[in-house]
Amino acid sequence: MPWNEATLPARASISSATLAPEQVTAHASYDSEVRQYEYRGACVIAAVGEYDMGSITVLREALHTAAKQYPKVVLDASDIAFADSTFLNLLLITHRSGKLRIVAPSAQVRRLLEVTGVDGVLEIRQTIEEAIAA
Repeated sequence: MPWNEATLPARASISSATLAPEQVTAHASYDSEVRQYEYRGACVIAAVGEYDMGSITVLREALHTAAKQYPKVVLDASDIAFADSTFLNLLLITHRSGKLRIVAPSAQVRRLLEVTGVDGVLEIRQTIEEAIAA
């Protein structure tokens, strides 16, 4: 098993959502991918891969656009293998809109949030349903 498969937790599940392929949009940038879809009036963004200064642009654009258009923005962070201060800064900027919820952060993201103390500032939930209900 490759190292990154061993470190990634199980994906946050959506028990009652059935999405047609045309409802999901995906964008990729070297070691990262962003998928987004609407669920119960919120925008859910699933970030996969690594996020640093070189790969943050697609995620930044997705979060920025979603924060303008939706009352809630849910970031599924369960499949993020690496994130640095660029990613952390993006979360804090998006959090200022009052709309961001983080779901099931991977072990690496959870550690980044804990070490910096941001876990006490951001809204972190275990499931997408909890994030939308909050």
